[in-house]
Amino acid sequence: MSRIQSNIPALIANRVLGQNNLSLNTSLERLSTGLKINRGKDDPAGLIASENLRAEQRGLDQAIANAQRADQVVNIAEGGLQEVSGLLTELQGLLTASANESGTSVEEREANQLQIDSILQTIDRVAGQTNFQGMKLLNGNFDFTTTSGGGGVTDFKINSAKFGSNGLDVNVAVTQSAQQAGVFLSAGGSQIDLATGSSFSLEVSGSLGKRELSFASGSSLTSIAATINTFKDVTGVEATVSGTGIRLFSSEFGSGAVVKTTQGAGTLGGTGAGVYRLQDSNANAAQTSGAVNTANASVEDVGKAMKATINGIEASVTGKTARINTDFLDVELTLTTAKAQTIGAVGTGGDSGSAVFKVDGGGANFALASRVDIAGNVAIGMQDVSARKLGNSSLGFLDSLASGKANNVVNGDTTQGQKVVGEAIKQISLMRGRIGAFQRNTVGATIRSLSISSENTAAAQSIIRDADFANETAQLTRSQILVSASTNVLSLANSTPQSALQLLG
Repeated sequence: MSRIQSNIPALIANRVLGQNNLSLNTSLERLSTGLKINRGKDDPAGLIASENLRAEQRGLDQAIANAQRADQVVNIAEGGLQEVSGLLTELQGLLTASANESGTSVEEREANQLQIDSILQTIDRVAGQTNFQGMKLLNGNFDFTTTSGGGGVTDFKINSAKFGSNGLDVNVAVTQSAQQAGVFLSAGGSQIDLATGSSFSLEVSGSLGKRELSFASGSSLTSIAATINTFKDVTGVEATVSGTGIRLFSSEFGSGAVVKTTQGAGTLGGTGAGVYRLQDSNANAAQTSGAVNTANASVEDVGKAMKATINGIEASVTGKTARINTDFLDVELTLTTAKAQTIGAVGTGGDSGSAVFKVDGGGANFALASRVDIAGNVAIGMQDVSARKLGNSSLGFLDSLASGKANNVVNGDTTQGQKVVGEAIKQISLMRGRIGAFQRNTVGATIRSLSISSENTAAAQSIIRDADFANETAQLTRSQILVSASTNVLSLANSTPQSALQLLG
């Protein structure tokens, strides 16, 4: 080298030294922060991916916290329901004790009534005071709100529903009518006149049991129907006078309803006398032929189950009650007798068009997914469990057991009262079971699933963003050696031009 104006080796050595210093600084930064990506220029695509994963992980972690909070809320509601269940069991015992009229004095029944009143008040208090951070859980605040539609429903319960800002219409269509079991006992007149025998015996059988009844010639149809109705709680069979005969029909609807008559001694006289089956398509009308009127002859009829769809989904049906349970709607409703026996749409108009009602709000809503949308939300309905709400419109409600009401134990109908209490116990048990299933299957499974997703998301983010300390340590050692070497080379390159001075003598 005999040129000193441009020291090319020094320039090369300086450039290489700068690159090695940059590599050294990068390794030091990664080792000190623990991150492979500290700014966008480190890995633009990797930064985008890791930021998306970080946001997803944060959402997953919060969804887990939301699920745990939901479990805590439902735990408090379950505690209140457990107490109500215990009170209802106590109420059942008081009713049974009070029904033993010959073994209890009026004073004892009055004392029992005081306890019943106290229990009803306590149930109302539990319903009104069970809360989470001031939010009442069992007073109907977390039940779904509805707008009345076309009618045709006597009772309904919404267990879960997902809907947007426009609400959710509940449309019901009956595809097969519900029928009671029944037979028609024709006497050919307003009383029975026997063709043979001194009396007419008839064994009446239903889904609850059977009774054998005997009637003398000349007994009126009205008195016979009244006698049969006396045992309707035992047999499950009721009777009503219809023209020149008596229609015997099951108290319940559906395939579980049975009416069977077995004729004993005596045969009926009169034109067309005997026992007829009811028409398959119309349980209110008897067949016009095929009368049975011989000793020991039996006539049996089984009810026909209703078939229905709710929002296009085939419903499970018991009697006149239909239910569907889907991700977007879990509803149970009981139709009026007229609607249950009429094929076609149940709703006939109203605020929601042909819908029987419209779900437009309410429910306990929990966000159990990382993304806030209708698919990630879970809603559960918690109905009002106060005394005026437990029961149904057919049997009556629990507050009817209070002093002075129809089913009080001093002078009221304890038989009906026990039916109401039985229905209330069933409702609370079903509600507890539904809440328990929500905790175990929905919340529990969600927490487990989200925890795994959070772990996998964190692992994916770590692979993209976190520094590999083993690799970075090796890079640091390499960079330190190269920087030292580059520094020495630059020193040598800077001293080389000095040899040109020897040419000047």
